[in-house]
Amino acid sequence: MKYKKTLLTTLITFALLSWSTSYADHHGNDADHDHSAHEGHDHAAHAKAKPEEDHSDHDHEAHEDDHDEHDHGDVKAGPNGGRIITSVEPHLEFFVTDTRLIQITFLNDDGKAVAPKDQALSLIGGDRQNPVRLRFTKKGSVLLSDKALPEGNNLPIVLSIKADAKSKTVREKFNLNLSDCPTCKYKEYACVCEHGEDSHEGHDH
Repeated sequence: MKYKKTLLTTLITFALLSWSTSYADHHGNDADHDHSAHEGHDHAAHAKAKPEEDHSDHDHEAHEDDHDEHDHGDVKAGPNGGRIITSVEPHLEFFVTDTRLIQITFLNDDGKAVAPKDQALSLIGGDRQNPVRLRFTKKGSVLLSDKALPEGNNLPIVLSIKADAKSKTVREKFNLNLSDCPTCKYKEYACVCEHGEDSHEGHDH
């Protein structure tokens, strides 16, 4: 009887040792396995993530359409062949007459001449050391300068405009190029061509 108990105890001990060894062999490699690479890895979020969009077929026509919407149309000369100034309302035409006087014509939204109201304008230009100063008075449906421009075909100009007594002064600065444009019927200061500014100094739309 004692022999049977000893044998049973030996068998149980051997079975326990075998199980422990098998468990250690199976999980021993886990001790060397680096789990840090997986820490914080959100598999659920990864599964929901959308693949990166493919922009290869992106339609750029929409951007081109937006750009076209900002196209303000071709540059136009005034009704007398002068330069249109749009920084004030109503817009006005700056025109140099054959006698070198400055004629100002106000324009409605259709580009038609309208009579001046309470606008006040003045001009300074020409030689910086000895500039000419012009005042404007009403002559029928336009404003006309009290003096002629000095000699020269390329004169720096500062035109001051007040819509009325309470409005702020708006100043237009440009070079008044009185040379004939080689590709259109207007003077360079009122040119409506699309050639670059480098082709005629002082050209400023």
